[in-house]
Amino acid sequence: MLAFLTVAPDDPLGPWLALAGVADEVASVRMAVDRALAQPVVRRRSAEVSAESVLRGAWAAARLSGSGATLDEARAGAPSDALARGSLRAYAGLGDMADTWVRAPRQALARLHVLAARGLVDDSDLGRPVRGADRLNTLSVVLAATHAPAVVVGAVVLGEISALDPFPPCSRIVGWAATRLTFVTRGLDPKSLIVPEVGAMAGVAPLDAYRSGDMPTWLRYMSGAMVEGARETQAICHALQRG
Repeated sequence: MLAFLTVAPDDPLGPWLALAGVADEVASVRMAVDRALAQPVVRRRSAEVSAESVLRGAWAAARLSGSGATLDEARAGAPSDALARGSLRAYAGLGDMADTWVRAPRQALARLHVLAARGLVDDSDLGRPVRGADRLNTLSVVLAATHAPAVVVGAVVLGEISALDPFPPCSRIVGWAATRLTFVTRGLDPKSLIVPEVGAMAGVAPLDAYRSGDMPTWLRYMSGAMVEGARETQAICHALQRG
């Protein structure tokens, strides 16, 4: 129906795009992101907006993983638990990982795990999935082959890593960080300004839906997180305007 939903017949995510409601979800995300990125503050101070988005995203990813740290603690660089400290390290490294995520997703995931899980698992286990290695290899193949819209690809990335739980206790952190990389490298949010992690805090991830193949439900979760994350970006812009 929409030009950006056109993919080759053999695209591995092609079946997703034929599901009822997918086109509407993709369009709603694109509209919300465009509205957020059109803020005058974004044009003038995008680096500041991005820095705040990454900070809030790291904090929210930690909270979604069970951390009790507050945003003020994260902003001060001294969160109260190792999960939050690891999330801040992982998100701080995202700026150098875009090319690696495109060329070698498994390498990027390993690096994210090393950053996020330091002090939480034995050093010998850093960068190594404890389960689901074959599925992560398949995910890498899918990422190399698909031309589906970024929000659909991001939903698959987050769903696979969250459902597999290959990097406990940091799988959610790794999954959200990789999802953010997906949105950056596939052009939906190239400057990493949207905060889907905060958007996701409004609900509970329906992982059972993903595991059972209920992709419309999972995509609604992902698109809802992006729409709410775009509102969070506008809130960041308003805060910067107020000084």
